[in-house]
Amino acid sequence: MILVERKEIEDAVLKMLQVNMGLRAGERLLVVTDVPTLEQWSAKDQPFLTAMSRRVLLARTVAEIARDRMPGVEVGFLPFPSTGRSGAEPPAEVAGRMEAADVVVIISSFSLSHTDAREQACRAGARIASMPRFVPEMFFPGGPMDVDYRKVERLTRRIAEALTPASQVHVTCPAGTDITFSIEGRPGQVDAGMYTRPGEWGNLPAGEAYCVPLEGTAEGIIQVTPGWYADLIEPMTLRIARGELIGLQGGGAVGDELREILRPGEPGEPYASRRNLGEFGIGTNPNARRIDITLEAEKIMGTVHLALGDNAHMGGRVSTDYHQDFVIPKASFTLDGEPVMLDGEIVMRET
Repeated sequence: MILVERKEIEDAVLKMLQVNMGLRAGERLLVVTDVPTLEQWSAKDQPFLTAMSRRVLLARTVAEIARDRMPGVEVGFLPFPSTGRSGAEPPAEVAGRMEAADVVVIISSFSLSHTDAREQACRAGARIASMPRFVPEMFFPGGPMDVDYRKVERLTRRIAEALTPASQVHVTCPAGTDITFSIEGRPGQVDAGMYTRPGEWGNLPAGEAYCVPLEGTAEGIIQVTPGWYADLIEPMTLRIARGELIGLQGGGAVGDELREILRPGEPGEPYASRRNLGEFGIGTNPNARRIDITLEAEKIMGTVHLALGDNAHMGGRVSTDYHQDFVIPKASFTLDGEPVMLDGEIVMRET
């Protein structure tokens, strides 16, 4: 079995580098990926290790395509031992090399989006695409990378502009999510897949408007539906009070893992800061369809996502070593009582 077929993705990779990242001759590209540790090789199952290995090979293939097709670009490929948790800092060498690059493409199994390493590299001027759990099929025709990102940007910006002046958000869904929180003073932000100016960063595939809930204000329930989170086969309920996770019921093995990471009700750090409700996002990519990989699922039109953990890297006040999104399908939400999305359909008025 060939884990990554170069000819199937080569043109799409080149388009990503040239259009989404604006990579040009004379610049330095760094492709970063995390590889399984010895502990993971022993403890994780074969599907996990196959997916992770495939991602490493994809990252190396992206670097090879850049070397072959963009000869004026200095290309580096940097694998590092997996941290095992999204939001955990990579080794210092990785952070330093990211900071020295013009463009960084991170194809990883655990996200570096919400890390000081990513933020410091952006401050130094690097343009960064963070692509946690990306799979080669996302490059295929009709997939989430094969989209008119200028159209995505227009819709995303429109939603972000509605978020900026709003104070109160209320999110519901048929499965049982019902949560309110304040976003007063927190601007709407745009992740539309175009990172061509120094310091710009975001996900690929892209397509979301998002903002940072005001700490301490969230109250309610997030219901996570089986299939909409990797390996989740039982419903899982997150209970939020005063902006923090206070209870996590169900979820089977996934729930057990999250309870170990988050320790609801247990005082002290880092657990308390990991339990912070840190992000509210709205998907805007019409070609995003896959529900079991959060990177793509959170971009699906008609969904919203709510994240626990770090928000300092998006303009909030909580800095921690964890950030995890939970995607809510067929969502409805209001801004200060005005409907914006109803059962997965954007209903906000044109401005």
